[in-house]
Amino acid sequence: MKKTNATRIIESKGIEYSLHEYEVDEDDLTGITVAKKIHAESDSVFKTLVARNDKNEIFIFCLPVTVELNLKKAAIAAGAKNIELIKLHELLPLTGYIRGGCSPVGMKKHFPTYFDETAQLFNSIYVSAGIRGAQIKINPFNLKDLVEGDWADLV
Repeated sequence: MKKTNATRIIESKGIEYSLHEYEVDEDDLTGITVAKKIHAESDSVFKTLVARNDKNEIFIFCLPVTVELNLKKAAIAAGAKNIELIKLHELLPLTGYIRGGCSPVGMKKHFPTYFDETAQLFNSIYVSAGIRGAQIKINPFNLKDLVEGDWADLV
């Protein structure tokens, strides 16, 4: 598999990771399906969501694919009055990534990033490698430090 921007960044920092490929089904981009395809525990596979606060600031939230983002808790984590997910058509221009391939690593700009605190329960978690069909398995603490993220209660 060819390298992605996310894997190049991780490698440049000397961080250990592994890449896990899977066949993409355009009709089913759910994270639970991805977890099954890579034979991973669903709670260890994290989705990356992009949101905007009332001041038009962008924030990144990574949480297990098995749960939904609690917008009130996300706003508290981000220190905002409120937060809402961006529109799908905004994802590529803001991050450089598409739906089903959005990684917390290697976005066009650095955005404040929050990982659900449950990530700390795993030796490794999975996040998108920046393209559909590939997941990065990485230590959550290394990932958090790489993107200068924080832990938060997001669900």
